[in-house]
Amino acid sequence: MPNSRALVIGASGGVGAAVADELTKRGAGVTRLSRRADGLDLTDEACVAEAIGALDHSFDLVFVATGALTSTRAAPEKSLAELGAEELIAQVRLNALGPALVLKHLKPHIPRRERFVFAALSARVGSIGDNGLGGWYSYRTSKAALNSLLHGAAVELARTHRQAIVACLHPGTVATDFTEGYDRNKVGPKDAAASLIDVIEGLTPAQSGGFFDYAGRSIPW
Repeated sequence: MPNSRALVIGASGGVGAAVADELTKRGAGVTRLSRRADGLDLTDEACVAEAIGALDHSFDLVFVATGALTSTRAAPEKSLAELGAEELIAQVRLNALGPALVLKHLKPHIPRRERFVFAALSARVGSIGDNGLGGWYSYRTSKAALNSLLHGAAVELARTHRQAIVACLHPGTVATDFTEGYDRNKVGPKDAAASLIDVIEGLTPAQSGGFFDYAGRSIPW
């Protein structure tokens, strides 16, 4: 992506930092925003609007790498008996509404004729069709909601921004603080970032609104 401009939101996290570094390595000019470094709270629309409004140029790529596995609990729910409104609502606000609000406030700045990509980290567990294990109710639901919001936004954007691409991306299980304590085959953040950027570089407007894994394979809704 030489000479392109990228905005990475959540750039202080494991995946976000690695994506920003990978984009820089490939020659992109990268603007980094995060809650830790900049006080950006995606659950506060006024904060999102202020942060987006303060940006002084447009971007070719916006990558949202924010999210949390839990918000009010120590671990995801294992059963319906653990399900509660507080956790579910908090997860939807952060994992689904947050990225959608970023896109909402970016829309006036999206170029109408040039290629533009908006990508957000989703997760395979947000797939309803691929859910064979159950549990993790709030996290699963928040990611399914994110997928739905971004798919709908892609349909809307396609009417006026023919070169815009909106994508939900599953990075695999990445070795970060986010996945600490979960014994699964994990990939390092640098490798995950390189794979995700490869996928983004290969996407076309015809694939806008899709849900893809780190190898570019479609994931069922």
